[in-house]
Amino acid sequence: MGDAGEGLVDAESRLAERMEEREEEKKRARQAAKAGDPERARQLESCRLARTEMRRQLDVATHQARQQQLTQAIAELDRRISQLSR
Repeated sequence: MGDAGEGLVDAESRLAERMEEREEEKKRARQAAKAGDPERARQLESCRLARTEMRRQLDVATHQARQQQLTQAIAELDRRISQLSR
């Protein structure tokens, strides 16, 4: 298989991973919503969605400064997710 074929397989695997992550995020959000505060569940879901998008951007970012920004943003989102998950 040529380079183009390898890229397609890689893209398909990334897509499958993202779909699995998204399903897991939905499942956690539903459980959080059932557990209590709907506003907290909304914030948690929002942070998880933002983290998924930042991770996607980081995967394709080519400039070092942008990669650093995205890494810091993901770390902040991880901190917020951890705080909201308590």
